[in-house]
Amino acid sequence: IAMTASSLYNMVDSIFIGQFAGGYALAGLALTFPLMNLGTAFSSMIAVGASANIGIFLGKKDYPMAQKVLGNVVTLNFIIGILYMVGVLAFLDPILYFFGASENTIAPAREYMQIILGGNIISHTYFALNAVLRATGLPRKAMNASIYTVVINAVLDPLFIWLWGIRGAAMATIIAQCISLAWVIYVLCDRNHVVHFQKGGYKLQKWIVKRILSVGMSPFFMNSTACLVVIVFNQGLKQYGGDMAIAAYGIVHKLTFLFIMVVMGLNQGMQPIASYNFGARLYARLKETVTLTAVCAIAVTSTGFIICEMFPRTLVMMFTSDENLIEVAAKGLRISFMFYPIVGFQMVTSNFFRSIGYAGTSIFMSLTRQLLFLLPLMFILPHFFGLGGIWASMPAADLISCIVSASMMVYHLRRLKD
Repeated sequence: IAMTASSLYNMVDSIFIGQFAGGYALAGLALTFPLMNLGTAFSSMIAVGASANIGIFLGKKDYPMAQKVLGNVVTLNFIIGILYMVGVLAFLDPILYFFGASENTIAPAREYMQIILGGNIISHTYFALNAVLRATGLPRKAMNASIYTVVINAVLDPLFIWLWGIRGAAMATIIAQCISLAWVIYVLCDRNHVVHFQKGGYKLQKWIVKRILSVGMSPFFMNSTACLVVIVFNQGLKQYGGDMAIAAYGIVHKLTFLFIMVVMGLNQGMQPIASYNFGARLYARLKETVTLTAVCAIAVTSTGFIICEMFPRTLVMMFTSDENLIEVAAKGLRISFMFYPIVGFQMVTSNFFRSIGYAGTSIFMSLTRQLLFLLPLMFILPHFFGLGGIWASMPAADLISCIVSASMMVYHLRRLKD
């Protein structure tokens, strides 16, 4: 529920920007996706690694170790958040130009990212501590925190965008996350909870950091390679379709994200249950959990496939009234969703290996779609199909990576059964 609300907020955010600030602002927002993906890569590295390890320790009834993981999470987020903010702000304009910015789109992209980067520590810490809430048996409170963020942001968005343009959208996001973070911290200060904040528990311990990062490397590589993919994608769109093609990708990305976030929510619900049962050696429960999650995920992405294939123009017109942009985005949307039903299964499979601590397998699966399949296809297909080839590279990569994921899932489930 929380991830669905969050995805709706992201879509509404783009709708306000497209309608009030125009197509170039929408294109500028699309140019920030690689930096947003990279920021997500660092925050998810800590969040996923911490929640998986906390779940495994709780399954083993090792509560002191789960407590130590929480303290290390706070310190790691602070250090990485500061380094990322300073590093990107120092070279923001050259980075955006490298991502495909033009004189028309550099200003809105810069304005948006300056605010987002300024609140980077808040975003990272909120994301990680929300994951800790789920891992320690408080999924409803984690859901409430996410919904608070969405509601506050939705209330502030129209006013802030009207007053300050795209910069206002970023301000609304950071303010909403700051308020929700304060509430999450309040919840984790409760000493009656199994894992809570304690004095003197924030010194980094090498073996804990290593455990967190080893599991978290999978989502880190997945999101950082997504950053690389979006860079190449934007450059290809600019070459074959110009700024409006980049704006069209911004629309398609938000609609794709709407359903992806729902599956991510299912994965987040599955993760603590899978980690706990793996730690407790209850493999039949583990298999049942993964199977049920995969069925639900496929249902979600299949719904997205049906809606986006049947009503592409209607969906795109929510974001813009520019007829040229509508045509480009509607065509891209239909091509991108060609094999969308199988995306849910592929995501659940990758999350399954993260949940049980199989870091190497999860990293491999995270990299196969992005690096081994998608990037080569993005260079090859445009030579034959132009702009359509860039759009087609995504469903083609989805199909191939799903076949690989299914093979590895069957193999490992048989091993667990033995």
